[in-house]
Amino acid sequence: MKKRLALIDMGTNTFHLLITEVDENGQRHDFVKTKVPVRLGQGGISNGAIAPEAYERALQTLQDFKRQIDAHQVQTVRAMATSMVRNAANGEAFVQDILEQTSIKVEVIDGAREAELIYYGVRSAGVLDAQTALIMDIGGGSVEFILANNQEIYWKQSFEIGAQRLMDQFFTQDPIPAESIAAEKAYLAERLQPLTEAIAKYKPTVLVGSSGTFDTLCDIEALRKGDTSRQQHIPAASELSLEAYYAIHEELLRKNHDERLAIPGMLEMRVDMIVLASILVDFILQTYNLDQIRVSAYALKEGVLQTVLHEV
Repeated sequence: MKKRLALIDMGTNTFHLLITEVDENGQRHDFVKTKVPVRLGQGGISNGAIAPEAYERALQTLQDFKRQIDAHQVQTVRAMATSMVRNAANGEAFVQDILEQTSIKVEVIDGAREAELIYYGVRSAGVLDAQTALIMDIGGGSVEFILANNQEIYWKQSFEIGAQRLMDQFFTQDPIPAESIAAEKAYLAERLQPLTEAIAKYKPTVLVGSSGTFDTLCDIEALRKGDTSRQQHIPAASELSLEAYYAIHEELLRKNHDERLAIPGMLEMRVDMIVLASILVDFILQTYNLDQIRVSAYALKEGVLQTVLHEV
């Protein structure tokens, strides 16, 4: 029996739509896989409300998603909203407007559930093994950290320190000055105290980056080597050497907006936030002595897919 599903991830920066069909053997056929830079947090994340322009962009994007869902005669629709919506003063009204205008029922999930769903998605990409990994998902509003292996989650927490929030706080000049980098790292050291304690206990050996920023870093590295295969198909699991990451990281810090945009593989919607996100990656690698980076192209929406298929 084939199941046709639509999965929507309403992130703070990007809205994702996946329309897929899964057969009885668990084989997937994707009809639509798209991401739209809605920037739901723009102009409002630091004020605790969705700004009018972002609100409108989001509704228009979801109306377009609904047209695609209807065109593919989807049976099951799951839409998840995360950090921006769960923290916004007008979040409830926003969810109600979506229901009235598109008939899409949005589930607003808390940080713990978001982390759990990201774990299911990452696990289904095949990047985890028996050793303990630190999974990291950098969103615009929140960052999820999960300590786990391919069998179980040991610890998980969502922190409201996403790239849009970091950008509002620390990205006052471009290129970013050394004192802003130092200020971001000092802030992270303070905010991530619970993670530091968990890492001391569970001792992960590898960093697993989930989607987003990490996909873009892999795209840039592939094109540097003349490998264009990722332009056609992004593999579920990739590796990124520390050497390759640091070469890109230093370039991101050195360049301004237009120069970063000219880097082959850079996405316009990520061109500024990736600076703050990369500083966060550097902080994690250095602070917790991790010497390997794996990347999962799968994240929240693939995790939701796993829950629909296996009811976990």
